[in-house]
Amino acid sequence: MSKNIAILGAGSWGIALAVMLEKRGCGVRMWEFNEKDAAMLRQRREHPLKLPGVAIPPAVAITTSIAEAVEGVDYVICVIPAQVTRGALKTLAASAGRGACAQVRAWIIASKGIECGTLKFLSQVLQDELPEVDGERIVILSGPSHAEEVSRGIPTTVVAASENNELAVEIQNCFSTDFFRIYTNNDVIGVQLCASVKNVIAIAAGISDGLGFGDNTKGTLLTRGMVEMARLGICMGARQSTFYGLAGFGDLITTCISRHSRNRNIGELIGSGLSLEQALARMVMVAEGVETTKSVYALAQRQNIEMPITVEVYKTLFEGKSPKAAVRDLMLRQLRPE
Repeated sequence: MSKNIAILGAGSWGIALAVMLEKRGCGVRMWEFNEKDAAMLRQRREHPLKLPGVAIPPAVAITTSIAEAVEGVDYVICVIPAQVTRGALKTLAASAGRGACAQVRAWIIASKGIECGTLKFLSQVLQDELPEVDGERIVILSGPSHAEEVSRGIPTTVVAASENNELAVEIQNCFSTDFFRIYTNNDVIGVQLCASVKNVIAIAAGISDGLGFGDNTKGTLLTRGMVEMARLGICMGARQSTFYGLAGFGDLITTCISRHSRNRNIGELIGSGLSLEQALARMVMVAEGVETTKSVYALAQRQNIEMPITVEVYKTLFEGKSPKAAVRDLMLRQLRPE
């Protein structure tokens, strides 16, 4: 079932999806906002820093015109960093026009994060900026899926979550391959919350690695981190079962242990003694968990939900608390039943 697809964002995940979908027989256009980067991608057909060694097929069009990217397509996939998604959608609405946006059959969000300030999920940001798009046309694509592995055909399984089960099944059928398997889900809030909070816990896991701690500590962080995710999510209307699936434990485990994980990596740099600014300067790609930590911390405060790991990550990143002191304070919290 081939479709015409626009991918907004030409980072590693955007490229990985473009490569996979072009092989599926889809027509793919990829939007890159930076003209210099777009020219480099058109010339080299590869991103040497973000996804080295992965060839972008000649049939994948690369453009800096967001209106051109979405013209006449069936699906739009958003892989723009969470904190600049709203700005990109404003540009899209102004450039392409409401009519063109209304003609798109499905809007697929593959970015992970919660907008700072508004504390909105990306599905809500999309509906703010494109009010003609209702929830029935939004799909969240999430799960343990590093671009470095998907682009090389390594077996991967994710979920497509939507209020519209028929559309989720349509995306499932269109995107699934012999190495990329999709399950459907209708818990749009839960899947997005898992995708966001797991990045905060991954920073904590990286800090643990940077401090030289071991498997006992990592196991604790994953388990108690999941408790925090579920506690916040259920309060916000998510289904408990979502947290035990691919979007929850699947993505949490992968992000906390993988060498590909940007969020684990930045945590490791901070745990090894670097400041946040020094760690960010070493990153080639965006570690969404840094800004999402602000959002999750604020959500926990607003909902009056206890999230001690999130609190300590926030204090370490933004209040200058030492990682060792953060771990000590977690270990010395009041003893209680599990």
